[in-house]
Amino acid sequence: MKISAVEVKPGMIIEHKNDYWNVLKAQHVKPGKGGAFNQVELKSITKGTKLNERFRSSETIEKAELEEKKFNFLYFDEENCHFMDSKTFEQISILKSLTEEKFKLLKENLEVSISFMDEKPLSLSLPNNVECIIDITDAAIKGQTAASSYKPATLDNGLKINVPPFVESGDKIILDTRTLEYVKKVN
Repeated sequence: MKISAVEVKPGMIIEHKNDYWNVLKAQHVKPGKGGAFNQVELKSITKGTKLNERFRSSETIEKAELEEKKFNFLYFDEENCHFMDSKTFEQISILKSLTEEKFKLLKENLEVSISFMDEKPLSLSLPNNVECIIDITDAAIKGQTAASSYKPATLDNGLKINVPPFVESGDKIILDTRTLEYVKKVN
C-alpha cells in the first residue's frame, strides 16, 4: 500500500530498497530553502542494519502489508517473550532482540499487537502509555536553573529515562512506549 512520505511514523514497517525496514525515528523538516522532507531512521528487519534516509514530501513509500493480531503477555525468559492469543489460547514466543528494550515494559496480561508477515512475527506494538514506578532518581537542587530541566532516573524495570525535577523515587509515572519519554506523574 502506497503512502505519502510525510505519513511515515515510528513503529511502521515499510518496503524500501528490496528489504523490510522498521521505522525507528521520523522527523518532518521544513527548511527555509528548498522543499520539506521527512528525515527517517530505519532498521532492517532481516539484516539488523540501520539506515538514515531523507524522503521528499512529494515521494510515496510502500507500507508493508502485515497481519496484525492482539496477544496478552505471559512471561519472558533468557531469550524470548511469551504471548497468548486470548481468543484461541494459542501461545507464541518472540525473541527479546526483536522488541529492543521494550520487553522491559511488558507486564503480565498486558495486551499488545504483534505484526506478522507470512506467519513470522516482525514487530511488537505496546499500548502508547504504560504505568511505571521510579526506582532511583537524584534529588532536585533548588535554584539549579531558571528553565525546566530534566534529571536522570531508573525505573523499576531497569530502563533509564529523564524526568522532571519534582519526580521522586517511588513515584508512579506514565511513560510513552513509542519514545520512552516521561508523560506525567500519577497520584
